[in-house]
Amino acid sequence: MTPFEAATHADPYGYYSGLRRQSGLLFDAELGLWIASDARAVEAILGHADCRVRPLNEPVPPALAQGAAGRIFGRLMRMNEGPQHLLPRVAIAPALAAVGTESIADRVSRVVGTLDNPFENLDELMFTLPVCVIAALIGLPSGRLQDVARLTRDFVACLSPLSDEAQLGKANTGGARLSELFSALLSDEGGSSGFLRHVRNGCEAMAGDDHETLVANLIGLLSQTCEATAGLIGNSLVALYRNPQLLEDLQSEPMYVADLVAEVARYDSPVQNTRRFVAKRCTIGGYVLEAGDTVLVLLASANRDPCANPDPDSFLLNRAQRRTFSFGSGRHACPGQQLALAVASEAILAWLHRQPASLASPCRWRYLPSLNGRIPRFYPDQETAQ
Repeated sequence: MTPFEAATHADPYGYYSGLRRQSGLLFDAELGLWIASDARAVEAILGHADCRVRPLNEPVPPALAQGAAGRIFGRLMRMNEGPQHLLPRVAIAPALAAVGTESIADRVSRVVGTLDNPFENLDELMFTLPVCVIAALIGLPSGRLQDVARLTRDFVACLSPLSDEAQLGKANTGGARLSELFSALLSDEGGSSGFLRHVRNGCEAMAGDDHETLVANLIGLLSQTCEATAGLIGNSLVALYRNPQLLEDLQSEPMYVADLVAEVARYDSPVQNTRRFVAKRCTIGGYVLEAGDTVLVLLASANRDPCANPDPDSFLLNRAQRRTFSFGSGRHACPGQQLALAVASEAILAWLHRQPASLASPCRWRYLPSLNGRIPRFYPDQETAQ
C-alpha cells in the first residue's frame, strides 16, 4: 500500500501505525517524497514557514492554467502564502466565526424542505445539503441553491489530479458560472446577507478591494464544503452503520450528535492527507529537507497518534482534550472548522429525526476515487459495492 492508496482503503489505520513506528518523518525513495505521519512531525511541517502550500515555480497546476478554474485556484487563500493568503483570510474568517449554531440549524431545516428526499438519497444529504446551506448563508437566493450546488460539484473536479479532460472542462464552466453569480451578488449591496456584509467590512478594514480574489474565495468556501463536509457526514453515517448500539444511543439521546461528528473528524478523517513544498533548505525533526522537496502530510495518521490522543483506535464520544489535525493547523488551519462540524451535525440530526427506511436495511459503500479524500458513496445492499 502507498499513502495515496491508503486514503480510500477499507481500513488504512494499521498501515499508518506502521509508518509511525518506522519514523514520524521519513523519505520514501520510491515515491520521491517525504512522509510525515506522527503528530509531532505533522505539526512541525504545517507550522514551518519554509513549507509552502504550492511549489514556488507552479502556483497553479499546468492543467488548469489557462481556464476559469485556474484563475480561481490561483486566488484561493488556501493555495497562497503571504498577503494573498492573509488578506482574504482576515476578511472571511471572522465572518465564519460569527455564524451561530442556531442559524445553521435553521438553514439546514429550510434547505431540507427543498431537496428531493435527502434522507434516502444520501448523495443529496452529503453533497447538496451542505453546499446549499453555505450558499444560502452567503446570500444566494433559494431558487438558485441547487444549481449552485451542482456547479460547485463540477468545479471541485479541478482540485483533483485524477480528473480527466472532460471533468476539467466542466470545472472551467462551473467556475465561470459561479464567478458570474458571486460577482452579481457582490454588486448588489442592498441585498447583501449579514455574512457578506461582515466579509465586506473585513475587506474595508484591511484596505482590500480585490473583487476577483473575494469572488474566488467565496467559491473556495463552497468547494471545501462540497468535499470535506460531505466526507464528514458520510463517515459519520459509516460510524453509525458499523455500530448499531451507537445508532440506538443517539436516536434516544440526539444531544450527543455533535460529539459523534467531532470524534469522526478525528477517527476517520474526510481529509486523509495534504502536501507541503519546501521553499528553501531547512531542518525539521533532525532531518534536512532540501528546496524543491515535497512532503506528504498524513493528517489522518496524526489523529491516531497515541501521543496526541490516548487510546487512539477507540471511538469515544466523550474523548477528553481531543486533538484533530483533519482541518490542518498553523497559518493554514481551516477557518471554517466549527462551521463544517455544525453543518455536519445538523445534517446527521435531521437524518436521525426522519428515521429513514435505510436505517432498517443493510447498506454498503465504497470510497470515491481520490488521492487524499475519504468520501463514501452508499449503495443499497442489493447493488454491488466494495
